Amino acid sequence: MSLSARINDLFENPPDTLGDEHLSLFDEFKDGLNAGEIRAAEKIEGQWRVNLWVKRGILLGFKLGRISNLSINDQFRYYDKNTFPLKPLTIDDGVRMVPGGSSIRDGCYVARGVTCMPPMFINVGAYVDSGTMVDSHALVGSCAQIGKRVHLSAAAQIGGVLEPIGQMPVIIEDDVLVGGNCGVYEGAIVRCGAGPAAGTILTGGTPVYDLVRDQVYRRTAESPLEIPEGAVVVPGSRAITKGKGAELGLSLYTPIIVKYRDEKTDASVRLEDYLR
Repeated sequence: MSLSARINDLFENPPDTLGDEHLSLFDEFKDGLNAGEIRAAEKIEGQWRVNLWVKRGILLGFKLGRISNLSINDQFRYYDKNTFPLKPLTIDDGVRMVPGGSSIRDGCYVARGVTCMPPMFINVGAYVDSGTMVDSHALVGSCAQIGKRVHLSAAAQIGGVLEPIGQMPVIIEDDVLVGGNCGVYEGAIVRCGAGPAAGTILTGGTPVYDLVRDQVYRRTAESPLEIPEGAVVVPGSRAITKGKGAELGLSLYTPIIVKYRDEKTDASVRLEDYLR
């Protein structure tokens, strides 16, 4: 029986008592996550698809685990499920981990050439590809998928999605520059080369107005919010046109696409290569 079939069977038909054989199954599953061989979502023929069984496996890890003392020493104390300790990185992994309070949870993939600036956090199930920089105070949430040569600027928040199991995690494709204090949540997909500017918030419930192509992008029942390739998104607002909001002159926050990447934008991104 395949690993996915065994995970699904244990999730759907849990025994009264979880034993060592179930922990061994979870360890095998977690090894696949750490190696990047198992992913919570994958791009198939240009479309992202959720791997439900992977999310189920992660949830089983929480059920199997018990709260344990995982403190490093008397000055660095923490307590968590023993199934999800810190990821055991070594110098041979090729990850630049700058000192200063960062944490990477076991059960995620962090590729060679990733730079982690303190303090930052990468959660279980995440996939962070090569050449990416996770800057200070940035978060990569559970199951988020981060592409190659991405820069998650200071205080960027990439939301995590474990439940509902079927919901798409946040996807940041290759060569995306996520500005400082940005937030990308609720399964939004940011396509290759896009650039959410500082302070931009992207969620499933907020429409994005494209002033260049005269379009509006929204999440639907069938698909998540998607930001097109190369789009530069900035924080904006739109007026409330009805009711009390209109009377008071109020407006709603709205992300706006004001341009698509050009040579000037590409030059500013290339400058960041010196930091890696």
